[in-house]
Amino acid sequence: MAVRNSILLLFFIFSAFIFSCSSSLNSSLSYSFPLSSVRISPHSSASRIRSSLVSLPKKRVPVAKVSTYNYRSSFKYSMALIVSLPIGTPPQTQQMVLDTASQLSWIQCHKKVPKKPPPTTSFDPSLSSTFSVLPCTHPLCKPRVPDFTLPTSCDQNRLCHYSYFYADGTFAEGNLVRERIALSRSQSTPPLILGCSSDSSESQGILGMNLGRLSFASQTKISKFSYCVPHRRSQNDVPTSGAFYLGQNPNSHTFRYVNLLTFPQAQRMPNLDPLAYTLPMAGIRIGMKRLNVSAATFRPNAGGAGQTIIDSGSEFTYLADEAYAKVKEEIVRLVGPKIKRGYVYEGVLDTCFDGNAVEVGRSIGDLAFEFEKGVEIVVEKERLLSDVGGGVHCLGIARSELLAMPGSIIGNVHQQNLWVEYDLVNRRVGFGKADCSRSLQQVNDVHA
Repeated sequence: MAVRNSILLLFFIFSAFIFSCSSSLNSSLSYSFPLSSVRISPHSSASRIRSSLVSLPKKRVPVAKVSTYNYRSSFKYSMALIVSLPIGTPPQTQQMVLDTASQLSWIQCHKKVPKKPPPTTSFDPSLSSTFSVLPCTHPLCKPRVPDFTLPTSCDQNRLCHYSYFYADGTFAEGNLVRERIALSRSQSTPPLILGCSSDSSESQGILGMNLGRLSFASQTKISKFSYCVPHRRSQNDVPTSGAFYLGQNPNSHTFRYVNLLTFPQAQRMPNLDPLAYTLPMAGIRIGMKRLNVSAATFRPNAGGAGQTIIDSGSEFTYLADEAYAKVKEEIVRLVGPKIKRGYVYEGVLDTCFDGNAVEVGRSIGDLAFEFEKGVEIVVEKERLLSDVGGGVHCLGIARSELLAMPGSIIGNVHQQNLWVEYDLVNRRVGFGKADCSRSLQQVNDVHA
């Protein structure tokens, strides 16, 4: 579920991959690949708002037998967390937005036509010996499949067709397929179910990493994954490198963990996404003042409203109305005269300032999202405001009603300079303070 605007550019052509898979991948190997950086359009798939418009999944299937992947990569921070994966046999590099709130992973598929070069990100199925399309008879193509948010149908060729529409009007449709991800000339993942988009409004695909049984994380049976996003000082900055892991992170001994909220299959709530990573947020602090917001504001009620999720695909943070009102009230109390009147960035951010962002941030103080067991995400005052261009800086927090969702999202703007680890086996998320611009070098030092 990616939210609009710049969402972190993770450019992921594998940079050193050590893994061991308990099924077909039983070796322990190390891989190193070159790193490239690209900027994506502000109207690309990274600007996607929330999930699809279809109904929520009906149950969550526990992650089965776990494979011990140990993979790390670097990425560039710009508009989105974009991973470049070598897919097919022989491999073709595919750019995909890392999205911890989506289930289906999909790629761009176009047959290469002589004298008409396709987009660099497109995948040509005819060139892969391991590519196959799911037929209409496949169980996944039947209606009311549990734990899958995607409407499928049978196309004119008797192949399984999907249509995925997002709340901002972007879409992707094509066939559901099976394909391998190549890790070297001799090793690859087992066949994974992906979307092969023949018609999309976007140039990048999606790497779905939520708790659904068809997400990349679930299909590959990884035990955990993590990323570290460097701080972006301005829109004109050259993207700096961060790091991404599949499997064990050598820094995890420094992480502090919070348990994910889980929801039984029988607990059906119309406003709840049971496949998202739901955090037990307890409150918000600005400076030394803990805002007067009930912890119940951040917890799902009987109808599911109030769910608080963490999402790599959303740039900004979105708060439930009660919480947002208290944050805005405190900001106005502290620096009200400095707020840029009548200005709303991209129809989303309405607490913006001209002038010296660091000075304004120091007048506000640190912002902290508080969780159970004293765990916090602390946004330091010096990087509290985001550069949106034209000398304007905005508080990266908006009202969640703009997304037509009655809950809260912790976006990646508030995950900068922080290791975020998703421990799928123990159903928890860990946080560790870091200088993410140096994280790749630190990782290289560990494996040197």
